[in-house]
Amino acid sequence: MPSILNTTDENFIKDFDSLLLTKREADQDVDDIVSKILDDVKNHGDSAVIELTAKYDRLNLTSDTLAFSETEIDEAIALVTTEEREALELAAKRIRDYHERQLPEDAWWIGEHGEGLGWRWGPVEAAGLYVPGGLASYPSSVLMNAIPASVAGVDRLCVCAPTPDGKCNPLVLLAARLSGVKTVYRIGGAQAIGAMAYGTDTIEKVDTITGPGNAFVAAAKRRVYGNVGIDMIAGPTDSLILADADADPEIVACDLVGQAEHGYNSPVWLVTDSKELAEKVIELVPGYIESLPGTNRENATAAWRDYAEVIVCSDREEMAATSDDYAPEHLTVQASDLDWWLDRLTCYGSLFLGEETTVAYGDKSSGPNHVLPTSRSARYTGGLSVHKYMKVVTYQRSTREGAKRVAESCARISRLEGMEGHARTADIRLAKYFPGEN
Repeated sequence: MPSILNTTDENFIKDFDSLLLTKREADQDVDDIVSKILDDVKNHGDSAVIELTAKYDRLNLTSDTLAFSETEIDEAIALVTTEEREALELAAKRIRDYHERQLPEDAWWIGEHGEGLGWRWGPVEAAGLYVPGGLASYPSSVLMNAIPASVAGVDRLCVCAPTPDGKCNPLVLLAARLSGVKTVYRIGGAQAIGAMAYGTDTIEKVDTITGPGNAFVAAAKRRVYGNVGIDMIAGPTDSLILADADADPEIVACDLVGQAEHGYNSPVWLVTDSKELAEKVIELVPGYIESLPGTNRENATAAWRDYAEVIVCSDREEMAATSDDYAPEHLTVQASDLDWWLDRLTCYGSLFLGEETTVAYGDKSSGPNHVLPTSRSARYTGGLSVHKYMKVVTYQRSTREGAKRVAESCARISRLEGMEGHARTADIRLAKYFPGEN
């Protein structure tokens, strides 16, 4: 159980930094194993993927059975109840509507000297989406990764999902279909990342890979980055709640536990200006944890015991400054004057303003993406979006007169930088277009 920390305690930020360092460090054993797996897949393609799947997932495949057939997908989707389908369809619609608004616009304008400058946005050709877990996996993860790619206009989408018994959660397959995914491979782990990054006889190489996974998947994504694009290197999920004296301690406690169940090492933090609220939440949390089932209870217990913090600040400005320093993946505000918080806060993956919202809404179905920066990465990046599946390319054209001053500037700067060849590409045009001028 966490004790109450005050911002005057010089150790609490230092301890947090130590936690982040631990989360970011890659286990050398994991890295060594992943390196061998990726080399094997790169050199031996399908045969390596098949052997590794048999070794780690105890599933015997052939090149012909690496992917689910249309018939298999249809039969699995037929098992989905009407209520389950409707829930996924609602989530898919909201996620699609939200991400369609993110589509960037091309631009073109005429500069002050008559030269034309612009940029154009376009999708990558192919994206690979990793979904963890087999029968225990998450259809919401499919929707969050695949729908932005579909909205961006990516032509070819595939999903890799580990299936130790050869089957996949029907909801995952339905989510893939609702998202426009045509191909679902029944492979997981680092070998799936390698197959998508390098390509095999059966699995076509992609341009970017997104999606969460375990330590082996994260290490594999880190290693293939550069050969392909990736969404981010994510650590355990983290959540922070800003609450003032008027916040409902029952809801605050429930929300903290709801995020702590993610995993044994998922930090949850409460930052408040009310010691009374802090004490009441600490009192309530164990009861909410105890009421959870099995693994959820074990995860929340460990996260609350080992990674939770309750911090009491002097006022809301200090609360906001503390939050910005932590740069949480999920940030909830349960305090008065929500507009002030919206204007003041700067570092977070996704912001949930008011008691009427909660992180779980964003995780599952409200619309914004749930693939977000962890481990303080929100200081410099945002979450997954349509833009991750797109490229911006620039272009220019000009009249001769319009390029004259640019050419003169280019020639001088090139010579200042010792690049005579660059300068002469400007000189030759000036001489041709403006003969007799110096």
